[in-house]
Amino acid sequence: MNKVAAFVGHRLFKAVFILLAIVIINFALVRAAPGDPAVIMAGEAGAADEQYVEQLRDRFGLDEPLYKQLFTYVTQVAQGDLGYSYRQDQPVRDLVLDRLPATLLLTGIAYVLALALGIFLGTVAAMNVGRWTDTAVTTLALLAYATPLFWVGLMMILLFSVQLGWLPAFGYESVGAGLTGMGHVLDVAAHLVMPVVTLALFYMAVYARLTRSSILEVRDMDYVKTARAKGLKEGRIVMLHILRNAILPVITFAGIQAGHLIGGSILVETVFAWPGIGRLAFDALLQRDYQILLGIFVVTSVMVLIFNIITDLIYTLIDPRIEVA
Repeated sequence: MNKVAAFVGHRLFKAVFILLAIVIINFALVRAAPGDPAVIMAGEAGAADEQYVEQLRDRFGLDEPLYKQLFTYVTQVAQGDLGYSYRQDQPVRDLVLDRLPATLLLTGIAYVLALALGIFLGTVAAMNVGRWTDTAVTTLALLAYATPLFWVGLMMILLFSVQLGWLPAFGYESVGAGLTGMGHVLDVAAHLVMPVVTLALFYMAVYARLTRSSILEVRDMDYVKTARAKGLKEGRIVMLHILRNAILPVITFAGIQAGHLIGGSILVETVFAWPGIGRLAFDALLQRDYQILLGIFVVTSVMVLIFNIITDLIYTLIDPRIEVA
């Protein structure tokens, strides 16, 4: 237990400096993007004269040198303040926290579904290599990997919403329905089906191909032959001897992608009008709302760092030979 605490503490200490570097780089990249938010706001307000633009720059600190803006922003982030959205007229932290649960719900279910299906299909393909099941799984994974997410989403809307009318096409819940309890849960679940499947397909393909290749590397190892010689059932051999040793590369990749999944949800949330931070980031980009973009970058970066630490801890549960050090 002491080793685990020391390991987590050490990784969190390093994560602080990594996060600082990420905040600085993100700030520089966002500020390098073309477009002046003050000019855009003035234009939308119908008062694009130079005096009004200067007033906006002064109000939101856009007239300060970049190094002063950076210092102010880093100081705010260190205090848990993600800034203030001049477009939405709300604190960025409130906007992100309001949208984050919807994104976590979507990406969490899609992540679990993709990981479970990917490992299962990859195992089936590897244990039946050269047969029709292997060909079917490999073909499905290739198609899912190569097909753009937005196209899959649009085709699902046309089929299941427009043609068949089975599922709602857009949104988080039925507007004005006033559902509560189990009715509300089922309504949200119905709205989740197509976005979850669309987002999960791509990652499922990656995990299936990775699981297949990893199992093919270990399935003929000496310890597997010894287990078969002892008369163990094939299912037990696959689960305890083959898959347990082949799963580490999949866990590594899944741990990296767990945080990146939120970034991948931008297209899906836009197609299905899902009210998450991916859609918020897309809208903020179009509106040149730097503070919201930076706030989302910080939140997603923190999640990536946390998932990486969790992944390292999971290693010790899957493979006892790996110690926390």
